[in-house]
Amino acid sequence: MKNVIDIDAISDAVETTTPTGFARLGLGPAAMQAIATLGYENPTVVQERSIPILIQGRDAITQAPTGTGKTAAYGLPIVQMLDEREQKTQALVVVPTRELAIQVAAALDVLGKNRRMVTLPVYGGQAYGGQLRSLRTGVQVVVGTPGRLLDHLDRGTLILDCVRMVVLDEADEMLKMGFVEDIEKLLAALPEAHQTVLFSATMPPRIKNLAKQYLNNPEHITIAGGSAVGPDVKQVYYEVNWTDKPRALARILEFE
Repeated sequence: MKNVIDIDAISDAVETTTPTGFARLGLGPAAMQAIATLGYENPTVVQERSIPILIQGRDAITQAPTGTGKTAAYGLPIVQMLDEREQKTQALVVVPTRELAIQVAAALDVLGKNRRMVTLPVYGGQAYGGQLRSLRTGVQVVVGTPGRLLDHLDRGTLILDCVRMVVLDEADEMLKMGFVEDIEKLLAALPEAHQTVLFSATMPPRIKNLAKQYLNNPEHITIAGGSAVGPDVKQVYYEVNWTDKPRALARILEFE
């Protein structure tokens, strides 16, 4: 199986033209330093339209397909609003799969490096020990799948009292996977004063109802599919006996 972390989170973030593209969006020095370090120059459409709204603390519903740079669109505002002195969870990003949790957490690590932002991916299938140690020590941004996040919430190991921003990434995929009720429980556990941001490629009725119930006078942003900047990713899998997996993986890596 060819499993490449395409980091929709990072590499889909920008296309380059002029060096001053992000300056007009209202980002602070820390976010601008992250942009310069990564070599980002000009924002994608979703970043240009979302970032000014999100750094104002407003709720938003963004309909945008994968590959439009949405992770940096909410990641940079998270970096900007971070209180470095506070080691409690300040931002929560909810995603449908463990793969996306890993990718988004990796991207936020890079974006928040200059502010020493501590990010933790939380997902099912991973041992609890490391997650529990990190949560006890204190993490500022938690990125996770609904089931494992809710599990930590029920255990009392995930404290949401200081969360200032929650992001629902690929909300329609979470709907398809049956996570809406878990998401509703997570949103109900948040403090009253918080910002909610929803990203979804499509807007089925259940997602619209969720937004109507939990978002406060949100700004609506729609991004056309032609705005994607990331390359198409070809996905391939190979059926092999489990005893042959290491050898098959080595062959694939050598070939690629």
